[in-house]
Amino acid sequence: MDWSSFWNVIWYTVMVFAFIAYLMVLFMVLSDLFRDHKLAAGWKVVWIILLIVLPYITAFVYLLARGPGMAERGQAAAIAAEKANREYIRHAAGQSSPAADIATAKSLLDAGTITPEEYEALKAKALAA
Repeated sequence: MDWSSFWNVIWYTVMVFAFIAYLMVLFMVLSDLFRDHKLAAGWKVVWIILLIVLPYITAFVYLLARGPGMAERGQAAAIAAEKANREYIRHAAGQSSPAADIATAKSLLDAGTITPEEYEALKAKALAA
């Protein structure tokens, strides 16, 4: 690389930007290919081979042909991940059912730890959840 000319530096910068932009598109396309459960495995192989042989053209064709579905698949994956995350947190926190919460509150009331008013408040809270 000849750093003596300003225009060579600009050209090098543009080439680096184009390469990084292509890598981002490539990873986006590959992740979408593996995320799509409706696309047959044979078509996935064809897309991957074309991405290796004709990288830029294939990436643009993929974005044009399957672009609208990419957002839907990405959103579905994000919703599934959020659901799994909430389920894990719920499981890890040991969150119980309303019936178990009411039974715990009843045992506290029977033991004299809480007042009947506090029991009713805990019961209402458990039933509201």
